[in-house]
Amino acid sequence: MNFHQEPNIFVTQVELNVHNLTHMKEFYIQVLGLRPLQETATSVSLSADGQHTLVTLVEHADFLPKPRRSAGMYHFALLLPQRADLANFAAHLQKIGYPFGASDHGVSEAIYLSDLEGNEIEIYTDRSPQEWTWQSELVEMTIDPLDFNDLFKQQTKAGWQGMPSDTIMGHLHLYASELEQTKDFYTKGLGFNIVSRYANQALFLSTGNYHHHIAINTWMGVGAPKAQPNQLGMAFYTLQYPNTASLEQAKQQLEQIGAPLEEINGLTITTDPSGIQLHLTTL
Repeated sequence: MNFHQEPNIFVTQVELNVHNLTHMKEFYIQVLGLRPLQETATSVSLSADGQHTLVTLVEHADFLPKPRRSAGMYHFALLLPQRADLANFAAHLQKIGYPFGASDHGVSEAIYLSDLEGNEIEIYTDRSPQEWTWQSELVEMTIDPLDFNDLFKQQTKAGWQGMPSDTIMGHLHLYASELEQTKDFYTKGLGFNIVSRYANQALFLSTGNYHHHIAINTWMGVGAPKAQPNQLGMAFYTLQYPNTASLEQAKQQLEQIGAPLEEINGLTITTDPSGIQLHLTTL
């Protein structure tokens, strides 16, 4: 089952403000295994399939680092097509000595690492939806150790050959300044459903009964400073709607809750209550 196609709403790409484009480009190509798609003197867009951008790096040498305890991106997550790909990637990181963490979330198995400027990244594979456990409308997710002995049984002889072409942006996890207004923005405004909760600190949201396309949490503290446009880190992310009608409905809903909306060259731009910018597009 594909949760990242019509009729679902999902994240397709992120743009990162970076301090050193040369070093960051090297990381995303050599460590992560993405391929350059388009380049300028101050930017590069990166792809897995040579056609669709997943991550764009834009150099801003004068931008300041994002304060640690502030709203913004927790991590973006690239979804690999096969469990063997995750095994090959983990072995690749071990071979080159790049530090990483890992977790078994029940619905998925994940590896976590940070790029050279501290942006956190998740690389994961989903378990079959038939293996997910639902209690009413909420899916169960765990934070258990990843069984590397079992995972490495899936390694292929060819090993890691770079990011597989079927890799997509699986989800995005955000630090929010607070939950209530942010919840309304993503549910009443953008059209997501709540599919999991973590105490009163985090919400996981999706369409089509995915375990999450977006997650929001207050782990940087309620009232954490909002994201600012002149900081390093995520500049914005792109959210894709299945058609024009669904996008227009979302725009009307955003207006009804008082969310900011701007149209620039046919692109719809909004900002969530924590100062995080989104670009809304259609297929």
